[in-house]
Amino acid sequence: MIVNPQFFNYRIIIGSLIVGMAALGVFSFNTYQSVKAHQHFLDQEKKLVESELSQMILRYDDLSVTSELISDQLDSAKKTTKSALEELRLMKSDFSVLTRFKSELSAIKSKNAILFKTIDSINLLNERLENEKLMAYSELNEQQKANKSLKKINKSLSSAIEEGALLTANSFSAKAYRSGIKSTSTNKAVQTDQIEVCFTLAENTLTEKGMKDIYIQILNPLNNVIGEKGAVEFGKFLLIYSDKQRINYDNEVLDVCTTIRAQKNDKPFSKGTYYVSVFHKERKLGSTQIELN
Repeated sequence: MIVNPQFFNYRIIIGSLIVGMAALGVFSFNTYQSVKAHQHFLDQEKKLVESELSQMILRYDDLSVTSELISDQLDSAKKTTKSALEELRLMKSDFSVLTRFKSELSAIKSKNAILFKTIDSINLLNERLENEKLMAYSELNEQQKANKSLKKINKSLSSAIEEGALLTANSFSAKAYRSGIKSTSTNKAVQTDQIEVCFTLAENTLTEKGMKDIYIQILNPLNNVIGEKGAVEFGKFLLIYSDKQRINYDNEVLDVCTTIRAQKNDKPFSKGTYYVSVFHKERKLGSTQIELN
């Protein structure tokens, strides 16, 4: 068998080309798959960076601060993060792009760590202050209740002391007399021209010592004042009195007697009951009565 050398060479060349093309095809396919996988990786990395930036923005929105300085810093960080996210979304996935944005993300995280720590400290301090304020309000409320209770007690004690310090009297008596060389008692209206009133001021160490004005009022059966000496006002209270006695009270028992003489318009006395009352200022110390026939 005779082989043509030239034909044989062609076959070798063609075979080599086929092998080379097959190898190139395999390489191209592998390269395509590698590029595709790399691009997928870059896309995933981009999405992760976008997600982290979005989460940061959401956390910014959830934060609440009262400090104006921290609020300005928070707004600035939020604007920086939003700007980075918007720029990243517009750019294609690229290794150099992702490297730059990961670097920016790392810088933002570092700043956020300091900012969030400061905000947490401020919020913790505010919470503590709020709790202390609530405790202070609670203590103040309890103190106010206690003070209110003490005021009531003090008012009650003051009232009791004031009441206990009031001037008091007892043993009231009244007798009718007929004037003459020697005054004699009588129970006849036509014979009566003066009435003696006696009473006793009680001992009271709480009462203020000093001069006391005591007013005696006698009303006849027609409700007219006998032996009218004058009138005195105590606020809205008007007292028309028959006699006034100025007495030096020294916190001890003191017997007092006074005689009220009838005036011309009182005579003759009418038959009936005569009412005798004794006052210190507007306060009635006690009373008695006398019946004239």
